[in-house]
Amino acid sequence: MAKPDLHRVPRHPHAWAVVLVLSQLAVAALWWRLGWPVGLPAMLATHAVFLWGVLVPDSGLFSPVLKRLPTSEPVVWLTIDDGPSEQTPAVLDLLDAHGAKATFFVVGERAQARPELLREIARRGHGIGNHSHSHPQAWFWALGPAAMRRQVADAQAAITAITGTAPHWFRAVVGMANPFVSAPLRTHGLARVAWSARGFDAVAADPDAVVTRIERGLSPGAIVLLHEGARHGRNLEVLALLLRRLDALGYRTVLPEAGAEADQWLEKTREAEMETARFPGPPP
Repeated sequence: MAKPDLHRVPRHPHAWAVVLVLSQLAVAALWWRLGWPVGLPAMLATHAVFLWGVLVPDSGLFSPVLKRLPTSEPVVWLTIDDGPSEQTPAVLDLLDAHGAKATFFVVGERAQARPELLREIARRGHGIGNHSHSHPQAWFWALGPAAMRRQVADAQAAITAITGTAPHWFRAVVGMANPFVSAPLRTHGLARVAWSARGFDAVAADPDAVVTRIERGLSPGAIVLLHEGARHGRNLEVLALLLRRLDALGYRTVLPEAGAEADQWLEKTREAEMETARFPGPPP
């Protein structure tokens, strides 16, 4: 059986343009031969597909996207967006208290403003990913090719200069990635990451409700979306409660890194699953 590839950099970043041209040529031919009653719905349908690819956070229409980890082991990948912030030291302390690891998807400008926090994240053994340079929340999905290239490249350069290590992972702002994101991801060797469990903690201020929503998406290999520095100020409470729930449910946290490290992680996961199959524990 083929080994799943966690770190999938876009291989053909401009393939979408070929598909778009061909689809519109087909629409034009239908319109010419059958008139607008057929041509117009065909045009709207093709545009709807492209719009869906942009607005759905885990859509892989324009670039590969990792939505969950391929394992049946009770592990999750914690990902924390939008930092570094004034909450970062407390977030790190909470993670340490539970022996947990996370990947921080950071904003380039915020990293430049607090470089010591970025270095502390790395020093404590957590991952660091690219989450754009200025976090244009309202317009990231609509950026043109030059602006998109700057958002990815500037953040990559800022993070690399501060930590000495280039990120392997990228998360689109609000999860929405338009066709122009693929080329800069390929240039910088970045793979896109979405999520499979979220509680909307960037806007929801009730920790119990947030963690309840996250729990609904928990399963082996879940990628959990969290935030720091939200305006409501309760992200630390959410994280503390979630970490307690993960401990109670028997979940461990993992950091699936890129390249050879990803291969090693997959191999260890398969070995653990084979060992569990050979020597199952006592029935509950």
